[in-house]
Amino acid sequence: MALSGFNLSLRRLFGQIQQYRVATSQTARCLNQAAPQPEPSADENQAVNPTFMNRNPRNLEQMALAVKDRGWSTSWPPREFYHRLVFSRSQHHVTAQVFSSSSPVPVLTCSTTEWSLRRELASTRCVATCQAVGEVLAIRCQQAGITRMVYRAIPWTYRSDAVQAFRTALKEGGVTLSEPRRKYIAK
Repeated sequence: MALSGFNLSLRRLFGQIQQYRVATSQTARCLNQAAPQPEPSADENQAVNPTFMNRNPRNLEQMALAVKDRGWSTSWPPREFYHRLVFSRSQHHVTAQVFSSSSPVPVLTCSTTEWSLRRELASTRCVATCQAVGEVLAIRCQQAGITRMVYRAIPWTYRSDAVQAFRTALKEGGVTLSEPRRKYIAK
């Protein structure tokens, strides 16, 4: 009987020790946190690598250092441009497109076939329509970062009022209709 009482008290003691171990391991886990990281200094974030080379072609275009495709000298319109503006008027609609020298697909387009522009206009072919297309295209060019482009109108359509209204709307919108000559740097 004494032995069974001793075994009972020994079991209780081991049970209490086990409960104590579990309780202390849980609190140790709860207290286990990552060490605080030091705050990065602003000087390290603003440092620029001295060997940095900017290879963005748009910057080279704006500095007139990018290569222009020359094409054939007898081809019309000439291919020496970074961006080219094409303005066309059909029987029912007016369309203006900006092409890049590297792609046959237009970069920007504005046309009276777009519902958002057509619903504001009384006609889709008059001089006021050409001016509206020029204003909208100028806004889109500014948003895309294209501020200079080549525009060579067909000589017999150049003097029309619609083409002149389109050109003045583009110029007033902040688009220059000529590109700088390419600079050649001796190596």
